[in-house]
Amino acid sequence: MQRITPIVTLLYLLILPFCAPTSKTPPITPGEQSQREQIDQALSSERLMGYVNKLSSEDYAGRLTGTPEYRACARWVASLFEKWGLQPAGEKNTYLQSYPNPYTIVFVGGELSHSYKSQGRWRTKKYLYEKEYYPGSQSENGKLSAEVVYGGYGITAQELNYDDYKGVNVRGKIVLIEPEVPVSPAENPELYKEWKPYSNYQYKIKMAVAHGAKGMLINQLKVNPDIDYVHGFMTAQVGEAVVSNVFAGTGQTHPEVIAKIKESLQPQSFRSRKTFTISNFTEHHKNGTGYNVLGLIEGTDPILKDEVIIVGANIDHVGFCYEVMPGANNNASGAAVMLGLAEALTQNVAKPKRSVLFIGLGSKEQAFKGSQAYLNNPVFPRSKTVAFLNMDMVGCGDRLQALAAQNYPDLWEYIAEANENTVNRPLEPLPFANIRRPELDAAIFLSKKIPSITFRATGAPTFPYTTKDTPNTLTPQTMSDLAKILNRAILYIANAKHNFKEHVKFIK
Repeated sequence: MQRITPIVTLLYLLILPFCAPTSKTPPITPGEQSQREQIDQALSSERLMGYVNKLSSEDYAGRLTGTPEYRACARWVASLFEKWGLQPAGEKNTYLQSYPNPYTIVFVGGELSHSYKSQGRWRTKKYLYEKEYYPGSQSENGKLSAEVVYGGYGITAQELNYDDYKGVNVRGKIVLIEPEVPVSPAENPELYKEWKPYSNYQYKIKMAVAHGAKGMLINQLKVNPDIDYVHGFMTAQVGEAVVSNVFAGTGQTHPEVIAKIKESLQPQSFRSRKTFTISNFTEHHKNGTGYNVLGLIEGTDPILKDEVIIVGANIDHVGFCYEVMPGANNNASGAAVMLGLAEALTQNVAKPKRSVLFIGLGSKEQAFKGSQAYLNNPVFPRSKTVAFLNMDMVGCGDRLQALAAQNYPDLWEYIAEANENTVNRPLEPLPFANIRRPELDAAIFLSKKIPSITFRATGAPTFPYTTKDTPNTLTPQTMSDLAKILNRAILYIANAKHNFKEHVKFIK
């Protein structure tokens, strides 16, 4: 073998740069470089966190749909759409789509307490706000002192041979009610379908009122406006401290009673013989109005522009429950990614062949009235809606999930490819398993046979529906990475030579 001398090696290294083949990729022009920088900035974690901070601020008071603060929030989102050049797709050439949305404001001044006798004296235990209870978000204003009756799941269903109210008199009393139903959707999905209609709080409130109750303690320690307001009916959301006090001295424990109900599918209701007082300072607005915010980028293809990809996130939260619920992860994070995508797509010289509609949805936390309002009066026919890409709680954690991606492999293919060609981070495709009562706007779109994939972040503690859901709990880079993936995926889907309505089918 011929030996290469050090002098020859040195000469080779000196002339190598001049002998390298010329790249086939043309140089980036100043205009292209500027555009790339603008898109990168639109999708940066700093820009997205700016939106989160704005949405989570006290200016919008928790973004409860119907309130003046929510209306101001919707107008701010609309102003961004206008600034970026999206076409107004709401009513009367505006960005807003309105719908009826009653709401209730909770002010400082209420409390939950328990009166009991100890050592011959009557005493009062006042429960701690947030640690032990929250005022009812749709409660009547006023004060109610009454005996608490444990009412199980609050269900009266002859067809299921089940009645939590049988054998107990709740007239004029307060009922303690469990969330959901005693059947697990994961363990027994077929049986759960029979019980599912009885899982929502609208039904539970209706049954309590029908049996004469005057108030309800809901065993779920979170702020929840997704219940019906009933004139004269008082509510509070409670945790284990309150439940334990109701059960104390009865000879039963809460875990034992729950286990009996689930095992036998027979009620275990009983009188507690304990007096509780619900005191709430509220103001109900029965004529409230909600808004969706709609901005359109029309497609460039004369035929495909009649098809639409919807990119959406709910911009609302649960409001002011005598303290502001910031809703940073739930769902300012999703709204921020949606806004970043809207700005980035308007900056891109590569325009989509199909139309892209950006929607900031209202009332997710109030029975999905925003999704229902849009689907009852859509901008594009539902048959022409290729997909709904939904961002929901995408800010906490370093792992991303795509719910229902397994159900729509044709759509997922473009998203997976976009991920590989951008940040290439773990993004787990999951089946749609939300067979409980709806918990996502996507569930409403799916019910109308619109292909829908929801993106969510996991891997870090979250604090939804509390005062602790603040911007400092978020993982900004996760939001930015998701935005970069979807920025490319939207163009892939928009420009694909693919009959989505023919090929994309929901896998049950």
